[in-house]
Amino acid sequence: MVLVTSVYSIVDGFFVANFAGKSGFAAINLTFPVIMMIGSLGLMIGSGGGALTSKLKGEGYPQKANRVFSMLVWFGLALGVVLGVALAVFAPVVSRWLGADEAMMDECVVYIRLNMIGMPGFVLQCAFQSFYMAAERPQLGTVMSIAAGVTNIVLDALLVWGLGMGVAGAAIATSAGCLVGGLFPLYYFASRRNRGSLCLVRTRMLWSYVGKACSNGMSEYVANIAMNIVTICYNLQLMRHLGEDGVAAYGVLMYIAFIFAAVFIGYNIGITPVIGYHYGARDIAEQRSLLRKSLVLIAVAGVLMTAVAEVFARPLSRIFVGYDEGLTELTVYAMRLYFPAMLLCGWNMFTSALFTGLNNGVVSAVAAFARTLGFELACVWLLPMLLGINGIWASWGIAELLSLFLCNFLVSRYAPQLVKKNFRVVQ
Repeated sequence: MVLVTSVYSIVDGFFVANFAGKSGFAAINLTFPVIMMIGSLGLMIGSGGGALTSKLKGEGYPQKANRVFSMLVWFGLALGVVLGVALAVFAPVVSRWLGADEAMMDECVVYIRLNMIGMPGFVLQCAFQSFYMAAERPQLGTVMSIAAGVTNIVLDALLVWGLGMGVAGAAIATSAGCLVGGLFPLYYFASRRNRGSLCLVRTRMLWSYVGKACSNGMSEYVANIAMNIVTICYNLQLMRHLGEDGVAAYGVLMYIAFIFAAVFIGYNIGITPVIGYHYGARDIAEQRSLLRKSLVLIAVAGVLMTAVAEVFARPLSRIFVGYDEGLTELTVYAMRLYFPAMLLCGWNMFTSALFTGLNNGVVSAVAAFARTLGFELACVWLLPMLLGINGIWASWGIAELLSLFLCNFLVSRYAPQLVKKNFRVVQ
């Protein structure tokens, strides 16, 4: 489901880069992180809420799980409306803060404002990604992702390629896809056709559970908001060193990394409620089994994705910037320094999801925060002083290596039941 979502999320970039020019492509790459920072609130609500409702079901409280689920869905919808309106109003200020020059300013503002139409749907779409798993309906998540993706792709082709609407057409297509992916599940979970283990029921605001869900899912939000803050810093550094070409090249890296990371993100979203259920049931043997299997899958995926990025760097770059040979060469060079980080990032990302499933939001947030906003942000500012432009491209890999040591410590220190054979639960 997340893999499908990641593919259609980069369709805007593909059509704009090839049919609206380099300036429009750079404008999307500058503004997209801020849009994602708001949408990530839905991931926080869904990840934390999915683990919480799974825990309640594991403890034998299905009715309470439904009330908490319903309350979190309406809370997410309201949050998307309020923040969407706010960002639309302050779009010029935000664009200027992101580093947009006069040539890019109008396109940045248009892209932000038109995307805010679909922001309530985007927040819910991100939240439902986890709730589908908690409701034992992962196939519905895949179907809705495909429906939203097809909507986005068809409208991109029609508006950007067919009608020449450029950045505006791409934003309208994205908003439409988000509304399809976010609002239809409201009908499904409220209807009698819903045979899942979660459904929308009458509820009221339970602020203690809002706080619990948000704190538990804070690591996922921190990871996403930090990733987007880091992206903003990358863009600022690249504008300083390479200008518009640097931002465009980094945009290609981000799109490919987004697809690769979706494998890990999707797995983590799927496995978190399962971990939460067995944690609530105090089944340590199954928790250990999940950890062992996850390690194998993550390692294999990391090796395969790194190999693909290194071997196919040139054809992947040409998909987006093949119209400019100099920009293609820059992108290929950057890609080969950037993607060895995939060997390590899967385990580091899983560590955060593991503690979310164990309902330990604090440790989960520490792992996510240190990995991105700590190590990577420090690397992207400091390494260029030592290595020049190569320091920017290598920042992600160095940050993941530092994070690896921290994550191993956190698992051994705060999840001893998973790594110590003689550990016993005190009933």
